[in-house]
Amino acid sequence: MGTMNSFSAFCATLLLFISVCSAYEVTYDNRAIVIDGERKLIISGAIHYPRSTPKMWPSLMKKSKEGGLNTIETYVFWNHHEPQRRQYDFSGHLDVVRFIKTIKDAGLYAILRIGPYVCAEWTYGGIPVWLHNIPGIKMRTNNEIFKKEMQTFVTLIVEMMKKHRLFASQGGPIIMAQIENEYGNVEWAYKDDGWKYVEWCANLAKGYKLDVPWIMCQQDNAPEGILSACNGYYCDWWDSPKNNTPKMWTENWSGWYKNWGSQDPHRTAEDLAFSVARFFQRSGTVQNYYMYHGGTNFDTSAGGPYITTSYDYDAPLDEYGNLNQPKWGHLRDLHLLLYSMEANLVYGERESLDQGGGRYITIFSHEGKRSCFLSNPDQNDAHVFDFEGNQYNVPAWSVTILPDCYTEVYNTAKVNSQTSVMVKKPNAADDFEEPYKLKWSWRTEKFIQLNKLSAIKGSLMTSNCLLDQKRATNGTSDYLWLMTKFEYNQDAPYWKSLDHFVLQVHTHGHVVHGFVNGEHFGTQWALNGKFEFTFEKVINLVNGTNYISLISTTVGLQNYGQFYDEGKNGIRGPVKLIRRPKEGLEGAVEHDLSVNEWVYKTGLDGVDIGTHKLGSNLEWTEDSRPANKPFIWYKTTFKAPTGEDPVVVDLLGLGKGMAWVNGHSIGRYWPSYMTSEDGCIGECDYRGKYNPSKCRTNCGKSSQRWYHIPRSFLNADDNELVLFEEFGGTPDLVSVETVTVGTVCANAYEHNTLELSCQGGKVFKDIKFASFGLPRGICGDFHLDRKCHAKSSLEVVQNACIGNEKCSLKVAEATFAPLRCNADQYRLAVEAICGDI
Repeated sequence: MGTMNSFSAFCATLLLFISVCSAYEVTYDNRAIVIDGERKLIISGAIHYPRSTPKMWPSLMKKSKEGGLNTIETYVFWNHHEPQRRQYDFSGHLDVVRFIKTIKDAGLYAILRIGPYVCAEWTYGGIPVWLHNIPGIKMRTNNEIFKKEMQTFVTLIVEMMKKHRLFASQGGPIIMAQIENEYGNVEWAYKDDGWKYVEWCANLAKGYKLDVPWIMCQQDNAPEGILSACNGYYCDWWDSPKNNTPKMWTENWSGWYKNWGSQDPHRTAEDLAFSVARFFQRSGTVQNYYMYHGGTNFDTSAGGPYITTSYDYDAPLDEYGNLNQPKWGHLRDLHLLLYSMEANLVYGERESLDQGGGRYITIFSHEGKRSCFLSNPDQNDAHVFDFEGNQYNVPAWSVTILPDCYTEVYNTAKVNSQTSVMVKKPNAADDFEEPYKLKWSWRTEKFIQLNKLSAIKGSLMTSNCLLDQKRATNGTSDYLWLMTKFEYNQDAPYWKSLDHFVLQVHTHGHVVHGFVNGEHFGTQWALNGKFEFTFEKVINLVNGTNYISLISTTVGLQNYGQFYDEGKNGIRGPVKLIRRPKEGLEGAVEHDLSVNEWVYKTGLDGVDIGTHKLGSNLEWTEDSRPANKPFIWYKTTFKAPTGEDPVVVDLLGLGKGMAWVNGHSIGRYWPSYMTSEDGCIGECDYRGKYNPSKCRTNCGKSSQRWYHIPRSFLNADDNELVLFEEFGGTPDLVSVETVTVGTVCANAYEHNTLELSCQGGKVFKDIKFASFGLPRGICGDFHLDRKCHAKSSLEVVQNACIGNEKCSLKVAEATFAPLRCNADQYRLAVEAICGDI
């Protein structure tokens, strides 16, 4: 048998640095994308530039390339680039040109998915909300108003890329572009206008004459000259509907997104590698991970509704940019092996030998060389393949790859990469023996009611009916105030036999707060995905004029589905004042407030006056801090953590709101939203088809407790953290921490080289467990098999690793000691601790 890591080192030399100084031709045929006349395997990963920062981009590209990618894919986010009509923003983390140039500098190709509808769990699917308010518009269909706006934006992006010479035909990295997104999933709903829109999109794209292929993913009826592609957890089954186009997979979902209230989803490295190997076994040549780095939903960019601020996605690079091990390493080994077989895969003749039960041996032959895949999709049992006089034991739900049709080099179920257990550590810059307790000041959010509007900044809107929240806010804020008044005459005969008043509000989400005469009387939010609900609370009225204020809060706008843009948002009514009868009496009196005159105010007064901005000259109070009171602003300062490890803020103890660091929004927070106690398991079985509920963790805990603070948001010394607390939590437990590797585990197979690594300047401080032989258990609970264990194991690993940031161990008897156990293949299990030098 061959050795994996020596082979990987050889394969790494096959990863060509892409020269993007001069123009090159990109076409396609029935097998692959063709670059300057040569067919290429494209192994790509999605990284969305607004979900990270420019300072992070070079590191993300470097880690992606080292992970075996040759291409980076990104969407373009229309609503963030054009937040108001013809007002554009390409600054900071929205600098898509700089992002594409960073891809180029890393020697990688790029796939630019312009859309401009993107889905992506991004609020409103990436389409600006202001479009919704243009009279006569119908989105994503054969509507002239929408098509004109879409063409204006797409043309802007195309011309911007051309100006900076970023298409391959100009010497840039962009080898493919995408128009629209997953429209084939909803086209049926738009009937004839759906197909007319598809044709228009195709003609728009081809009309730019960019000399790079255009994609319409999930669009099997894509017009001539447009490539279709598959999206999903498994796409080996899918074939291009056209004979002259390659088999492409634009979204291999590396994990799944997370909602407020849901546990953490995980897709195993074994299953993800299985899906990739099966795709290439069945003649796929273009594959993109969605996501390779998920990142963070800063500001109010998260969609859904109820998508969390973290968009970690269980991707090969975690939310903060750390290697998500073992997924990153296991896939890297697969990618490098595939590149070594590239000529066979893209030029070779393919022969598939049916072994029964869905099992296949696939042989690619080209110019006297061969490469083979042995696929066993059985969910329960391993299978021994008899092939050309040799036997290969292939575990359940796995693929074995023989790059020379003889030597087993890789199996998707045998992970030879380390597992990194990440930990949160206190801010070392605090320089205290005990954790530093932050000092807070506070101020109240200004309450808004009809008789106090003169003191309020910002524009107001008046209506005699209840408006959709998208229309009222134009997408500029999560928060919308609705204000009216009611005249109560306690002596009126129809009130006298009645007992108490109830305010009943029918809403389409997502959170409602109620105030009467300046007093908060209740809050309610959508649960279990039911975003339409009725908010009903007992209220107290005074004789005479009563001022009623409601705050409707959205938590991300819908981003997917046919006609998703037309869905209702906010308080659409009815809103009723109900007086219930006294005990023993029948009948209730209702007063419909829906037809009242309502005054609307978008956003928070604190945002309007710059409470969240760094250096604002507002008065803050340090004494008599309120406890668990809603609509309070909090402010503190902290020192930037030392080192290079990613920084997070632990917001446990708070309710729900928004957070800013030095004026930069780090997104919505909602640590009080707890996950269900049910649905988590101790160890995930990789076998069988994945779905988002299969392998979950974090049951019965805060659905998101830690929030990413990119290092580029921080000053060298003092930094300002500002919180708007909507529900009424307390900041007493808030702390700034760093994220790093705490424990490294591995369970590597014989004939491989095990590479172990800490990060951020950390080194191995201790080896808690080491056994070469037949160790049992999992990370954190390894056990010796005393009948099959090399006694030198611990000493060998200690000598190689202690005091070093990285170490490498050949998993072989020659490294440890000869063993005489009855075993087909030995393993090396290690558990090591990382720490400061």
